[in-house]
Amino acid sequence: MRIAIASDHAATDLKALLADWLRGEGHEVADLGTHGPESVDYPDYGYRLADAVANGSADKGVALCGSGIGISISVNRNPACRCALVSEPLSAKLAREHNDANVIAMGARLTGIDMAKACVTAFLTTDFAGDRHARRVDKLSHPPVLENSQ
Repeated sequence: MRIAIASDHAATDLKALLADWLRGEGHEVADLGTHGPESVDYPDYGYRLADAVANGSADKGVALCGSGIGISISVNRNPACRCALVSEPLSAKLAREHNDANVIAMGARLTGIDMAKACVTAFLTTDFAGDRHARRVDKLSHPPVLENSQ
């Protein structure tokens, strides 16, 4: 599987560990940065990751920052992406099964390497359930245009 991974400065260590582990598991990994401890803006890396998933150069994405919150918000600005902030394997599994998430986000200050690997494993090995969930997921990528109620 082609996996894009990106982080801000707070998560470079976790990103490097996960990228190496994913390569060892046989995945093709695109490390989209950042690569050092110098302060950077997480939206830049979230947008970069979202573009890789949206344009098809990556099948799935892993987004990391200190808490996982900021980078998940930036990834979700792209309507082709459904990024779920996860902290344990069940949420990662449900994000795939019910929401067809194509990106997961985690916080490096909150999630250790073993838990992060468990989340990524659940995310990558779970299929979308489809059925009643498909209608809901379609609405995530195609929000309605609401008329001004004034």
